[in-house]
Amino acid sequence: MLGKRKRVVLTIKDKLDIIKKLEEGISFKKLSVVYGIGESTVRDIKKNKERIINYANSSDPTSGVSKRKSMKSSTYEELDRVMIEWFNQQKTDGIPVSGTICAKQAKFFFDALGMEGDFNASSGWLTRFKQRHGIPKAAGKGTKLKGDETAASEFCGNFQEFIERENLQPEQIYGADQTGLFWKCLPPRTLVLETEQSTSGYRSSRERIIIMCCANATGLHKLNLCVVGKAKKPRAFKGADLSNLPVTYFSQKSAWIEHSVFRQWFEKYFVPQVQKHLKSKGLLEKAVLLLDFPPAYPNEESLSSDDGRIIVKYLPPNVTSLIQPMSQGILAMVKRYYRAGLLQKYMDEGIDPKMFWKNLTVLDAIYEVSRAWNMVKSSTITKAWKKLFPGNEENSGMNIDEGAILAANLATVLQNTEDCEHVDIENIDQWFDSQSNNSSCQVLTDSEGAEDQSKPAEQRPANKTRKTEVNPEKHISHKSALEWTENLLDYLEQQDDMLLSDKLVLRRLRTIIRRKQKIQNNKNN
Repeated sequence: MLGKRKRVVLTIKDKLDIIKKLEEGISFKKLSVVYGIGESTVRDIKKNKERIINYANSSDPTSGVSKRKSMKSSTYEELDRVMIEWFNQQKTDGIPVSGTICAKQAKFFFDALGMEGDFNASSGWLTRFKQRHGIPKAAGKGTKLKGDETAASEFCGNFQEFIERENLQPEQIYGADQTGLFWKCLPPRTLVLETEQSTSGYRSSRERIIIMCCANATGLHKLNLCVVGKAKKPRAFKGADLSNLPVTYFSQKSAWIEHSVFRQWFEKYFVPQVQKHLKSKGLLEKAVLLLDFPPAYPNEESLSSDDGRIIVKYLPPNVTSLIQPMSQGILAMVKRYYRAGLLQKYMDEGIDPKMFWKNLTVLDAIYEVSRAWNMVKSSTITKAWKKLFPGNEENSGMNIDEGAILAANLATVLQNTEDCEHVDIENIDQWFDSQSNNSSCQVLTDSEGAEDQSKPAEQRPANKTRKTEVNPEKHISHKSALEWTENLLDYLEQQDDMLLSDKLVLRRLRTIIRRKQKIQNNKNN
């Protein structure tokens, strides 16, 4: 008699391999022998093919699918998504993360997300969290999280051989990566708004969008930012035509860009824009896009232009912090420019800080982050490719720290601003590099909005959309001018032939009018 077959538990990767081999025509019987499982198990895998593939595609880039054996999700899925993004950011930045820190951060996010239930960030939860995402035990002991240097070195060599073999120029080599942006992150108490932030009207920010930056190795072709929010059409967009935004906007509920969204971006935006750019340069319409390790993105073989000349290549696991170009300071630089722009906008308007942050919408954030991406210098992008493309940075100019210059300039401006004389570069750097996990990232609580709604109708701000009659014999008030400007901005957003520069000019005028209105209100008081 044959002995009892040893029980085999397949990993998700094993199941994906079996699905692929079934599609290649390999029989159930042969696969059952190879993997040491029963034929019925192979048939079950085929039956659940769609579920397995969808699970793999919806997992985070570093979720350790090659080791996971179960598709069981977390009880608190949204918390799990935010936590793994936070953990990956710490890993990218080389910041030590202990089990205690991880548990405290989970409790913080649970409260910040307003979740219901009896959540306990216990050692059991931490163990399950690490198992779900393939996090090694050493990663939770407070040691610095390092990438796989051996894998990174091997990939660099192979990538350089690929470039030579395909005869690709830096102009034809692209990189893309995504990050979360807490777009209502206020300065820390040591910077500005010290007295205001000490009130109960502020809490940690949880208003977040995903941004994906994409550019070639010369830094001369930067595609419009890809921005992903939860709302299909946020209220702030009003009647705006999405095609007129300075970014490519998508909506989804997940914490990372989903399979379907990325494919749509690749086919409808990336490929056509790259083809157009290369044609304008007189180059062959042939290119490669470098991405983080899947399965957050579609399979490498399934992503290419119709003619097969524009393809993707994936980095191996755990090398993002070492050689992913966008993670070599580019994404961080975009966030720095964004936050600097917000602070400059606040100082220009000169209005009450509570009113400023309450008026700030996701549409404002989209324009500001688009401006921030445009501000990143081509030399900064070129230098980020030096590990993958040695010699390419020789033409990038002087080795200047763009972020340090930005911090120094902003500190100088603040030191010449009333009530901000104590600010220094260290304060600026602290805010630039802050995550939405402490007191340096705050926004107004919902109670502020409710407080405004509780006022009698005659005390509430006038409806921005109401029509204001023009009387040429009367002086036009700042309030009326602001209403007309808001309406004109809404109009421009609905037009498909308006230039971004025109919209930015009008937004600048709106800022000036708001400042004038503030000055007048102060005089009247």
